Amino acid sequence: MFREEKTFILRFSLEAQFPEEYEGEEDAYSWLAEWEAVVKPELLKTIFASLRKHPGWTVHVRNRGKASTDEIEIALVKTVENAKRKA
Repeated sequence: MFREEKTFILRFSLEAQFPEEYEGEEDAYSWLAEWEAVVKPELLKTIFASLRKHPGWTVHVRNRGKASTDEIEIALVKTVENAKRKA
């Protein structure tokens, strides 16, 4: 089987901004807990639903050994049925 590959990176940088009088770590990173528990799962569900709408493509999570809190790789595979063979 012949395979071609291309990597595309969509990077999210998370930040929280606090008022001047904030002392630090008082919120116990609740903003990050919200990202992990609510925002990220909803985002991934939307991404997968969108990608699955395209015929001939399959999509799955690929684990590269990093924690899912740091990285999630989505593998998108196109199956080409009618490719011409080299002579």
